[in-house]
Amino acid sequence: MSEQPVDALSPAERAAKEAQDKLEKQKEEEEQAQLPYAWRQTLQDVDITIPVPKGTRGRDLEVVLKKNQFKVGLKGKEPIVEGELCQSIKVDDSTWTLEDQKEVLVHLEKINQMQWWENVVKGAPKINTQRIQPENSQLSELDGETRAMVEKMMFDQRQKSMGKPDSDTLKKEEMFAKFKQQHPEMDFSNAKFSNE
Repeated sequence: MSEQPVDALSPAERAAKEAQDKLEKQKEEEEQAQLPYAWRQTLQDVDITIPVPKGTRGRDLEVVLKKNQFKVGLKGKEPIVEGELCQSIKVDDSTWTLEDQKEVLVHLEKINQMQWWENVVKGAPKINTQRIQPENSQLSELDGETRAMVEKMMFDQRQKSMGKPDSDTLKKEEMFAKFKQQHPEMDFSNAKFSNE
């Protein structure tokens, strides 16, 4: 079944879709609540909180953070969480700490910082990444390349909304104007631009 835009649905179809979405969200929340940990993410990282018995000390823990593997548990016992990560991490930028001797806080730095994770470890219940509402970030928080790309996209969107040419078209027009200036002997009266 192909997805229709919500505004193209009849009121009855829209109500049915909202009810279905609500059921799916409730099921997802119940599945996530059953996990032995809680987690949240941004595009850059994943933070996991794992409860441990009160009074746990760092030396009592076994924590393994590898590029594609993750394990947290008490030494000599079944791991609390263990498995293959759903995506790769930057091991050198990932950390863990024991907070108030009752929970392990794990920070995983994503390698692919343009993708949401469906779960922490493969085989765990998945979340619907289409429902994620990212926190607003400031342009100043982005690295140079990402910031330039976002600014270009914002400029192009503004231009499009005003019916004006986007940055690529403006660049082509500027290059064409320079070329015409350098070659006044040529006739450009029939020259046309295409967006292909």
